[in-house]
Amino acid sequence: MPSMYSVYAIFNPKYKKIYIGQSKDLENRLKLHQERTFKNSYTSQFNGKWILIHKEDFETRKEAIIRERQLKSYRGREFIRRLADQK
Repeated sequence: MPSMYSVYAIFNPKYKKIYIGQSKDLENRLKLHQERTFKNSYTSQFNGKWILIHKEDFETRKEAIIRERQLKSYRGREFIRRLADQK
């Protein structure tokens, strides 16, 4: 089975913050966000739980990066914000 890359959006309900990223190992990446492992990163600035609100899988990193950029655009953020508002 080929490796998959995931584009994901996480939401911190305490601060109403969203983070969009991509990873080859989503489960581990989410754990690192929860543990605030990434010092001086966006997600480490906010305590509280980060919850996964959106995930898409891609066969190549190139495809994942393209989709990540789309989700970080104005229209993409509107889509993700609507998902976060449901939480």
